[in-house]
Amino acid sequence: METVLMTDSSCDMPRKFIEENNIQFLGLTCFYKGKAYEDDFGKTLTYKEFYDGMRHGEMPYTSQINVYRFAEVFEKFAKEKKSVIYIGFDSAISGTVQSAATAKNEVLEKYPDADITVIDTKSACVGQGLLVYYACEMLKNGASKNEIINFINQNMLKVNHWFMVEDLFHLKRGGRISATKAYVGSILNIKPIIFINDKGELINVTNIRGRNRGMKYLVDMFREKAVPHEQVVTISHGDCEEDALALKDMLTSQFNIKKVIINPVGLVLGSHVGPGMLSLCFLGKDRSY
Repeated sequence: METVLMTDSSCDMPRKFIEENNIQFLGLTCFYKGKAYEDDFGKTLTYKEFYDGMRHGEMPYTSQINVYRFAEVFEKFAKEKKSVIYIGFDSAISGTVQSAATAKNEVLEKYPDADITVIDTKSACVGQGLLVYYACEMLKNGASKNEIINFINQNMLKVNHWFMVEDLFHLKRGGRISATKAYVGSILNIKPIIFINDKGELINVTNIRGRNRGMKYLVDMFREKAVPHEQVVTISHGDCEEDALALKDMLTSQFNIKKVIINPVGLVLGSHVGPGMLSLCFLGKDRSY
């Protein structure tokens, strides 16, 4: 059986990577300026337009992928006798993976021989994207479906996600911090550092004063947590590409880096973290913080 890799737009990988590797995906929905957009890696609504709108007061909100859309895709591949590996968005943040699991069961009732694997990666953004990257490389190099699934299951809780958030307002709006803390933090130029734990939950592990110090903290976490071999790292940003490139230079000048993948944060996670967010994701020994 041919194996098909599938993910969702919350992996925040470059659209070119998704298209060139024929990775199937579904986009979560973002409601922006009174219109519903499918998050399609910046094709329909550009990252620049999206973040410029947020800087001028737009407050987008999002919704998960429903069961029907997953069932439609899963049924298509069941009819084509193809195996599907869906590398999904963190269930602690979104109900999208649950929609996929429900759709899988519905399709199996109609096509008992359908081969569908739904993986809750407990990962998001380019951390989820890093797993998609490795799965894609394995598939291109001839790995079997089971080898890919086993690799993801064995390594997904080693994916480290470190985020620096620029605008505390968006965390407050999402209920992550109090209004008082957001106001004081903004006055003091505080940059919250967010980590995704092994349950997929967002944890505010510390607060750093100043953006440059925050970037240095991300590099320090790589030094402390990364596994000691040539690394592929992923960097995402909320329309602050210069900072993303500076972070790349900091890493490549100090460590043995095989590849750096940089891409803006998409509509879904961007709605919750806002402009100026900067993240670094890599394989670590575990997800301790």
